[in-house]
Amino acid sequence: MRIYRQLTDAEIQVLENNSCWAEDWNRVQVAEDFSPYGFHRVIFYGDIQLGVFEKQVEVTKGFTKHAGINDATLRNVTVGDNCLIEKVGNFINNYTIGDDCYISNISTMETTEGATFGEGHLISVLNEMGDGNLILFRDLNSQLAAFMVKYFSDKQLKDSITRLINEEIRFTQPERGTIGNRVKIINSKEITNTVVRDDCEINGAARLSDCTILSSKDDSVYIGTGVICENSIICNGCSITNSVKMQDCFVGEACQITNGFTAEASVFFANSYMANGEACAAFCGPFSASHHKSSLLIGGEFSFYNAGSNTNFSNHAYKMGPLHYGTLERGSKTASGAYVLMPAKIGAFSVCFGKLMNHPDMRCLPFAYLMAYGETMYIVPGRNITTVGLYRDIKKWPKRDKRAVSSRKSIINFDWLSPFTVGEIVQGKKILENLRQAGGANVSSYNFQEYIINASSLKKGIKYYDIALRIYMGAVLKRAVKGGFLGKPTSTVGEGQWNDLSGLLLPASEEQRLLDDIKKGALESISQVLERFAEINDHYREYQWTWTYKLILDYYGLDELTEEAMQRIREDYVRARRAWIAEIRKDAQKEFEMGDVEQEVYDDFISKLDHEIDYED
Repeated sequence: MRIYRQLTDAEIQVLENNSCWAEDWNRVQVAEDFSPYGFHRVIFYGDIQLGVFEKQVEVTKGFTKHAGINDATLRNVTVGDNCLIEKVGNFINNYTIGDDCYISNISTMETTEGATFGEGHLISVLNEMGDGNLILFRDLNSQLAAFMVKYFSDKQLKDSITRLINEEIRFTQPERGTIGNRVKIINSKEITNTVVRDDCEINGAARLSDCTILSSKDDSVYIGTGVICENSIICNGCSITNSVKMQDCFVGEACQITNGFTAEASVFFANSYMANGEACAAFCGPFSASHHKSSLLIGGEFSFYNAGSNTNFSNHAYKMGPLHYGTLERGSKTASGAYVLMPAKIGAFSVCFGKLMNHPDMRCLPFAYLMAYGETMYIVPGRNITTVGLYRDIKKWPKRDKRAVSSRKSIINFDWLSPFTVGEIVQGKKILENLRQAGGANVSSYNFQEYIINASSLKKGIKYYDIALRIYMGAVLKRAVKGGFLGKPTSTVGEGQWNDLSGLLLPASEEQRLLDDIKKGALESISQVLERFAEINDHYREYQWTWTYKLILDYYGLDELTEEAMQRIREDYVRARRAWIAEIRKDAQKEFEMGDVEQEVYDDFISKLDHEIDYED
């Protein structure tokens, strides 16, 4: 802890000669090597602590000024070393400011009684008028958020998590607003009850009130012109710019929110992008995107999702070229449980004219297209498994994770084929086979719920699902050999149903175990709850092998996994991958022949497909 001293009479004289004044000079304490010459027209009230001011501060590229304080009123403020504070129109009150900060042309910076810094607020997502189901605090990640939303109707669980989070907030919350090291705050009006961590830049903000901004040297945050942010938390690597208005929100790592977007009682997690539109009571998981002015995300749960406008179905308008947008992955769900457009997995999307798909059984036909002609709805099951769009999605999402390694709180599993998705592929294949058996092989179409599946689509759907299953089993087998856990699993953890907690793929049994442990008090802090999510993710490959081992035995009719069986699985894997790549190649050629793609782009894509053979071994 730094030791301060009183000002000398000579230092006070210099300060007063520079038009500085103090309510009580005895309450102004300074560092041992303090020099008063960088202070002009400064008024001090209450308890003041000042560091040393001996370096030059860069105010813009190539332009430096000497550290100091000019034209400012300070009350109960601590200022670290080598800061430049100037042109404070109103005052700075009850704040601790770190080292090497530049604060200029602001109106007010203040901590008032009862400040929460955006933590501890209970909001309601999925249902904007419902009971609160999500508590905002700095260490929130997409897994814990999804867990709370899913289970907060359980009063015992809600009380337990609330207690753990409140304890964490009580232990970590500062007594007053703090500004970290190397922070730049310029041309901004009001900053009230806000914590700003290291290396953040705030330029032109209108108001930040009761917020926490989690920035760091390797993953800084930028807050831009006209931003109004209240009762919210902004995480590392974010950019909030161009008149964004936000209230009661959580913005996760490396998110961009810009161009007049407005949000209330919503959460946005890792790498999400929001512009122009609105969000209310929205749960936006990793890689959610909204670009259009007419887009309103309300009462829904999204992940790996691009919200097109009502008249612009742009999600797959560009499949081969660089303008290809993200598509729906693990669901876009409303508060009632109805699935909007298509509840399929990564890359799966639908083209739906004037009608929403809301039948929960449709989840069992993943990677499908949904199309309408008049009042008749058609399903093309499994079609998106073999498209250029899916192939690009598989490759692009891991590369688009812009988070620094040190600030990756939310867990994201990028496997496009996993026990979660493959489990539904298995069910989808069974549904199609049962439809074919019940309706016969010589009909033109089949009815499923209120939808029609053409006979040719059903036949191809079975084929595509089978391709995906064989690719998955072969890939997992190969990984099990390399990972050293080949053979009969020694644990049953991983068997049965799998779930998705906003990026974390996990056995339902592990989710239930976590639920039980929280309720009975086995986890004593919120950090232990977060560590449990990480622990589950660390064992993903083992749990996956347990689930896949049973799938292999069932699929191939085996009692045990022999060397002969493994050889057959490997051969099926290679054939399935080649068939998959061949179908994608046909899809690319079809698009090219339509004239939508330049020759150079097409050739580059085909070259990538040619190299897929490198991954067979």
